[in-house]
Amino acid sequence: MKVFKTLALSALLATSSAQVFAAEQTLLNSSYDIARELFADYNPLFAEHWQEKTGDSVTIKQSHGGSSAQARAIMQGLQADVVTFNQVTDVQVLHDRGKLIDANWKDNFPNSSSPYYSTTAFLVRKGNPKNIENWDDLAKDDVASVFPNPKTSGNARYTYLAALGYAQKTFGKDNTEQQDAFLKQLLANVAVFDTGGRGATTSFVERGIGDVLVTFESEVNNIRQQYGSDDYDIVVPKTSILAEFPVAVVKRNAKRNGTTELATEYLSYLYSEKAQRLLANFNYRVHHQAVADEYADRFPQVELLTVEEIAGGWDKAMKTHFASGGKLDQLQRR
Repeated sequence: MKVFKTLALSALLATSSAQVFAAEQTLLNSSYDIARELFADYNPLFAEHWQEKTGDSVTIKQSHGGSSAQARAIMQGLQADVVTFNQVTDVQVLHDRGKLIDANWKDNFPNSSSPYYSTTAFLVRKGNPKNIENWDDLAKDDVASVFPNPKTSGNARYTYLAALGYAQKTFGKDNTEQQDAFLKQLLANVAVFDTGGRGATTSFVERGIGDVLVTFESEVNNIRQQYGSDDYDIVVPKTSILAEFPVAVVKRNAKRNGTTELATEYLSYLYSEKAQRLLANFNYRVHHQAVADEYADRFPQVELLTVEEIAGGWDKAMKTHFASGGKLDQLQRR
């Protein structure tokens, strides 16, 4: 009888421990550099949703940096359960080199697993003293720009490709000589290459470097809201690039951590109306039609060129432009 009581007590303790473990799950989201404030607001929203759905609580931790640097950290052992990046290749590499995610990860969530999107825009000082209106102004002799290093930042790769797309439309797709001359001068005018988008923001806003910050449209709007409309103006060029923000469950890590269901729901909830409204409030463009219509006046009409149109897709862009010895390195040689 005593043995049965002991076994029953052990079973009860094991069950209780399992319930406590389930109720105290932890999720690690690895994200791009300038998403700190966004996910600081999204995580409590999701935690409330998860509590209502399952009765369990969740602790969500964040890791931020240039998306390429974050991808490398995961391959080197960072136990992220999910990634919320700003470039497809930084997600794809987790499959290609690490087999950490599904081969068909783009099919796991709507819109090719991109719950929101943006484009590239300019933040200038109040009154726009250098009269910066379009990409060609970034190549003027008296204009100093600030944006991250395309070698370490997906944000900056979008900037480079957006400028290339403008050059292709302006000089002709086959006129590579004028395209290269334009890009060479634009790159020469960069006052500082930071490793990530938030570092570039700090250089421009807090250190007072440069005449124009080139970053995501969402970031320039957030900066202006945070630091004051009396100090900055926003310029959205009429032709720019479609910047997608892909997400994925890091399947191997989630399985090891016992968070697969939690991780999947964390990313799925980004498509909910509540989350899409939060994203729009952070000045991201969203797919939810009702929310998009509600916030339409925030987002000017822009011709959004795709990476496929500009560079033949991300794989080709990385090999042609951003690999060691590629076009970017060639253009930066003095």
